[in-house]
Amino acid sequence: MSIGDRLKSLRIKNNLTLEELAKKVKTSKPTIQRYESGVISNIPSDKIEKLANVLNTTPAYIMGWEEQADEKPKKKAYKIPVYGEIAAGIPINMIQDIIDYEEVDEHTYNRGELLALKIKGDSMEPRICDGDVVIIRKQPDVDSGEIAAVIIDGDSATLKKVKKDKKGIYLIPFNNNYDTVFYTNKEMKELPVIILGKLIELRGKF
Repeated sequence: MSIGDRLKSLRIKNNLTLEELAKKVKTSKPTIQRYESGVISNIPSDKIEKLANVLNTTPAYIMGWEEQADEKPKKKAYKIPVYGEIAAGIPINMIQDIIDYEEVDEHTYNRGELLALKIKGDSMEPRICDGDVVIIRKQPDVDSGEIAAVIIDGDSATLKKVKKDKKGIYLIPFNNNYDTVFYTNKEMKELPVIILGKLIELRGKF
C-alpha cells in the first residue's frame, strides 16, 4: 500500500472529506488529492506529523514503516446539562434553564439518567463547596447515609446527606454551622419532599 493509499484509507475511516482534512492540516484540497493520488510523494515531514495527528495514527504508519496503524485510543465523551444552582444551604428555587454542559465518560454516562447541578452555599463544606458542580443520577430513593439532591415544596432543591428512620428522613449538612432538618413521613407526602437523585460525582471548581 502506497503513502497515498494509506492517507485515503485513513481519511475515509475518520469520516473526513478532502476539504475537511485540508483545513485541519492547513493546506489545500488539491494538495491532499495529489498526496492521495501519488502525484506528490515527497510529503514534508511537518505535514506528515499534522496528518498523523488528525488521522489518529503515527507518522511511521503513513510512511509505510509500520504494517498496522498505531491508532490513538478515542475516548467517547458525552455532554450532560448543568441546571440552575442547587442550594447547599438554604433551599432556593431550581432554575429550569440550562446554564452549562459537563462532559462525562462512557462509563459514567451508562450509569443511568444523569444531570448536573451547580452548588450555591457553604452548608456542605469542606467536602462540597460553593460553585462546585455535582453529577446526579436520577433515582427516586437513596440508601441511608448517601448524599442526594432533594426537591422540597415541589420547586426548590437542596443537596444533603440523607439519614432515614421509621418516622421520616434527616437532611444533614457537613458544615456544623448549619442545622440538620428532619421531615416526617407525613411532611414528605404533604410538602412534598422528593428525592431527585443520588450524588455520583463531584467536580470542584477553582
